[in-house]
Amino acid sequence: MTHASPTFLPDIEQSPGRPPLLQATSEGDPASWVAEHRGELRAAVAEHGSLLVRGLGLDEPTATEAVFHNLAGGRLMADREPFAPRRSYAEGVYSSSKWPNNQQMCMHHELSYALRFPGLLLFACLVAPEAGGATAVADGPTVLDALPAELVERFEREGWLLTRTYNDEIGASVAEAFGTDDRTAVERYCRANAIEFAWQDDGSLRTRQHRSAVLCHPESGRRCWFNQIAFLNEWTMDPEVREYLVDVYGSDGLPFNTRFGSGDPLDEDVVRAINEVYEAHTLREPWHSGDLLLVDNLRTSHSREPFDGPREVLAALGDPVRLTDCAPTIEVRTA
Repeated sequence: MTHASPTFLPDIEQSPGRPPLLQATSEGDPASWVAEHRGELRAAVAEHGSLLVRGLGLDEPTATEAVFHNLAGGRLMADREPFAPRRSYAEGVYSSSKWPNNQQMCMHHELSYALRFPGLLLFACLVAPEAGGATAVADGPTVLDALPAELVERFEREGWLLTRTYNDEIGASVAEAFGTDDRTAVERYCRANAIEFAWQDDGSLRTRQHRSAVLCHPESGRRCWFNQIAFLNEWTMDPEVREYLVDVYGSDGLPFNTRFGSGDPLDEDVVRAINEVYEAHTLREPWHSGDLLLVDNLRTSHSREPFDGPREVLAALGDPVRLTDCAPTIEVRTA
């Protein structure tokens, strides 16, 4: 990947427990400042895995869209197969995923269950919450090394399985996930992306997709823990929410769930162990209104913590990467 020639940036602050932080001064023109410093910003993300830029004064969608496009070189992806709906602000610019304010959105790598996923995530905080709501990060290679070796070996050998049930009541609907509710178009997408599918009598759609849990970073060559195994598993849900959803939809009809690649269910202890390793290696910094956060999606997982008060964070998916660019991986298959 080539970047523009870097220009001078102030020193990046690195403190224990916090993501790398850059204090910037855009003098009221964040898009021009980012365009001028794009090469060095991108180099910093490649070096550290994430970078929080403070002082840009991002406060409205139009300027934020320009910043996102300048940093991604116009290579913003449409959001397909999201686990929760988003509001669209402009082409390739979205709200953060709609998720209950009082619930944790656990560590994950965006669209890790797709065959094509973003290499770069871009977040801008237009309105910071009164309390909480940080978009925290964790380094994938570090998490991989800290997980139990036998668990990693099994996931590397088998991969992981994501099951989803799309309906109009919870999570992303068929239309929100696939960009259409035309069954023929949805089925065509599923076949092209190695997703098993079955329409249910009530009109809902159930899918299964088998993916790698560990990838090789296409630029650095580092092995990265890259998945949403713990986040989208039933044992990560609030117990009362899980009990309600199982009661209403049945254990096979949950909006999403994960398994070992063999199809074996995950024990609660396995999911807890993964989340505990994530927590031990989490870096967090409260949002300030106007902040910009850049994340190497393959190397670095991210989360969203519970919060109070209004919170407006815009997001974009940049630098599309294909699973085949990250070999060696498991063989993607359908049953």
